[in-house]
Amino acid sequence: MVSGWPSVSYAAWSDTCDTLHAHTQVLGKIAVALAPPEPQLQHAALQLTARGWETWLLPAPNSSGGIVAALDLHTHEAVVEHTDGRVRRIALAPDRPVGDVTRAVLAATRELAGAFAFDPTPQEVPWTVPLDEDEEHARYDPEQVATYLEAATHAALVLSAFRAPYRGRSTPVNAWWGSFDLAVVLFSGRPAEPPADDFLSRNAMDAQQFTLGWWPGDQRHGRASFFAYAFPAPEGFPDLELPLGGWNAQLGEYILDVDELRQTSDPHAAALEFARAVFRHACTVCDWDMGLAATAQGIPPPIR
Repeated sequence: MVSGWPSVSYAAWSDTCDTLHAHTQVLGKIAVALAPPEPQLQHAALQLTARGWETWLLPAPNSSGGIVAALDLHTHEAVVEHTDGRVRRIALAPDRPVGDVTRAVLAATRELAGAFAFDPTPQEVPWTVPLDEDEEHARYDPEQVATYLEAATHAALVLSAFRAPYRGRSTPVNAWWGSFDLAVVLFSGRPAEPPADDFLSRNAMDAQQFTLGWWPGDQRHGRASFFAYAFPAPEGFPDLELPLGGWNAQLGEYILDVDELRQTSDPHAAALEFARAVFRHACTVCDWDMGLAATAQGIPPPIR
């Protein structure tokens, strides 16, 4: 049985995918520059909305109010909006280079909200050309982007449903522009020793946590998939056997390909069961408070 969830193969849309990924990095860099810092770098995260990727409300550097920067994947425009009603729109297609879009988005943001410093260095990607100079990434196919948004929407709804009943600290469904994924993180309440001393490790990995996410694939794994992992993870963490999906030693996390989900009668329910099963296992082997862990399964229910 093939569901209504679309199949997403990185190889089939890699050029457009990398261009879109680069555009999300521009939004993320604006958020980093303007948002008040939060634990686990939450201020740097974007969100997936009905129109695409966008920042949360950010303070204007000239103290004139707030702004939101977005990628409208229906109209295929980058949008900068001020809370006073002013809006600037920059077309993403047909095949407009990342550097051109970046310069226009920065000019619009500074016009509406004031001057700020912007770091154009791309992060967590194979390319190194600064975003405002990138003429290589230009391919933008609106049909492929629409398919991506449909797939990402299905995934975001799974992540939201998984997070909803948990009574501990958790993140919203974040859209991460470095790794181009959607993810939600549940925390046990205990600190953890970061695995390294680099900036990301020090700030994002200083607490015991469980991550469930989805991404449209990349050069390492060419298919859209859900992923799940725990940090810090003990030796027995990879040992769980699942009816769908399984441990991927190369990536170091549990993986469930969307194409496998599409063969089920209810992909949403099957994805949730994958998430809950890995989380139950993680809580057991990582010695979480099992009463807190049970709340992610709806015990007790979030509303009574």
